[in-house]
Amino acid sequence: MSHSVPMAVYNLSYRSVSAFRKSWGYNSLALLAGVALLSGCQKKASPPPKPQTVDVIKMHPQQITLETSLPGRTSAFEQSEIRPQVDGVIVSRNFEQGKDVKAGQQLYQIYLPPYQAAYDQAKGKLMEAKATAARAEAQLKRYRHLVGPRAVSQQEFDNTLAAAREAEAQVVQAKAALETAAVNVRYTHVLSPIDGRIGRTLYTEGTLVTAGQAQPIAIVTRLDPIYVDVNVAAKDMLRLRRELDKGQIQRVNEKDAAVTVELSDGSTYEKTGSLQLSEVTVDPETGTLVMRAVMPNPDYLLLPGMFVHAHIKEGIDSSALLVPQVAVQRNTKAQPYVMVIDDENKVDIRIIEIARSIGASWLVKSGLKPGDRVIISGLQKIRVGAKVAPHFVDFKEVEAE
Repeated sequence: MSHSVPMAVYNLSYRSVSAFRKSWGYNSLALLAGVALLSGCQKKASPPPKPQTVDVIKMHPQQITLETSLPGRTSAFEQSEIRPQVDGVIVSRNFEQGKDVKAGQQLYQIYLPPYQAAYDQAKGKLMEAKATAARAEAQLKRYRHLVGPRAVSQQEFDNTLAAAREAEAQVVQAKAALETAAVNVRYTHVLSPIDGRIGRTLYTEGTLVTAGQAQPIAIVTRLDPIYVDVNVAAKDMLRLRRELDKGQIQRVNEKDAAVTVELSDGSTYEKTGSLQLSEVTVDPETGTLVMRAVMPNPDYLLLPGMFVHAHIKEGIDSSALLVPQVAVQRNTKAQPYVMVIDDENKVDIRIIEIARSIGASWLVKSGLKPGDRVIISGLQKIRVGAKVAPHFVDFKEVEAE
């Protein structure tokens, strides 16, 4: 049995559904437009972001003492490694370890009898050679008078003359042998060649030593004065020489610059030394050379091998501009620059030229002037042209940090 829907009813249902769809579509568009409009109104109504707060210092001239600090090490003014000059057994030690000794003071005694015997033997040979030479010279005198009247032949005279000259040569050789023996006798007395302080003994009595051995038997070091060798860049050396010629560097005399020393524990050595010379060549790999200062050291506080910092005073700059090192950045061209703010608190970049470091700051040669406001913190959160909220800090507080 089939059921058929009347055409009228079908048409009515179709029109109703179409009307519903149209109505729902129009309403949906209206609803979405309203939501978008409302959303746009909410965005326009949100407040602008607050300016980034940054720490700022205001540049102002300062009076500073200019000085160059150079790392270096101390080295002995004189040092002598004592080595025996003859073979033998040490029979006595004649010094106290760690005490001062004088030049010519005996330090060790090497067993003497073999060398004394060699000296006596050489002395006897010299006496024998002298006697032979005297006999040959006397015979030569007699023959010289006899060769004229032909009492002796020319051949005999020539033989006598040669024998006399040979005897003289034997005397010279015997004297040399005696001097060598005398030197060896003196070498058994091991002496200090310089004034200084002697270290620990490296050999004791009964030890066999050899002439010219590699290991010294003692070391004598002169500690007053003492050298301070520092490494300085070639450009800094040129600057120091120009400043010295202009009289800008403090001097200890007419030609030498004054040098003070900072010890490894941070304390300052109370004596003032003089910068006297420098190497004549520059290391091509590092671009540096060695300069040497001479420091008085009467109390032996400075010892060879100590690490120190040498300071050379270069005068006073009464209008120096210092900027903390944390505020300085470098661009792709390796140029140093800082971020500054203008009168409207907007960020700008300022390329600067640096003269040198002063503690934790840079001495600015150009690019900044008194009154400029330099940003020292929050540099990663700001950009050029952005407005910031400056928080001014004192320069001394930054240095303390």
